[in-house]
Amino acid sequence: MHTQLWSFRCSTQERHPPETQIAKRRDHNGTATNAVATGAHDREVSGQRGQPHGDHQQMTRSLIMTATCSCGGVELKAFGRPIVSSVCYCDDCQKGAGQIEALPNAGTVRDPDGGTAYILYRKDRIECSKGAELLRSYKLKETSVTNRVVATCCNSAVFVNFDRGPHWVSAYRARFHGELPPLQLRICTKFKPDGVVLPDDVPSCRRYPPGLVVKLLASRVAMLLGR
Repeated sequence: MHTQLWSFRCSTQERHPPETQIAKRRDHNGTATNAVATGAHDREVSGQRGQPHGDHQQMTRSLIMTATCSCGGVELKAFGRPIVSSVCYCDDCQKGAGQIEALPNAGTVRDPDGGTAYILYRKDRIECSKGAELLRSYKLKETSVTNRVVATCCNSAVFVNFDRGPHWVSAYRARFHGELPPLQLRICTKFKPDGVVLPDDVPSCRRYPPGLVVKLLASRVAMLLGR
């Protein structure tokens, strides 16, 4: 059974950019389970203007990224091109990463410079293809809308989602396999740890650059148009 991951948004209290909501239910153990995807329609990606619909679907399926937890019990499938690949240094992402890293046998979530790397996908282009029943969400505080979702089989950080919010999912970059999309920018660098000197390989932004906002808005429009 494939389970669709609904959008992950960061809250205004947590200064990471808004992500989307995962349609979920919580059982008495606090395990987060996702709403079941309704079919290939949600994964279709349109190509160039005038391209046949069947070609759109073929293009989507030819661009598939797989992410897994460290033990392989949970698997995600992402279809088509991501919205952006970025590293966030906001204080809440650092605290959230530390919360997960403190779990038994959990691996490292943050990069050595304190940033957390994500790949953002539209919510209709990513799904849990294995182990949805193993997912559990963690919050920094009870009232937060932000959920950092962990595979309980090995306490691997898998993705970030929100109780309500926009149209995308932030999956942890380290969980993906194969040739990854290149890193495009670093954001919220004003919160980076003292003494950290960031490389100049990609743009570094103290907050959220206009270019990122444009990418997010463009992806939303394309999603609404079924492209």
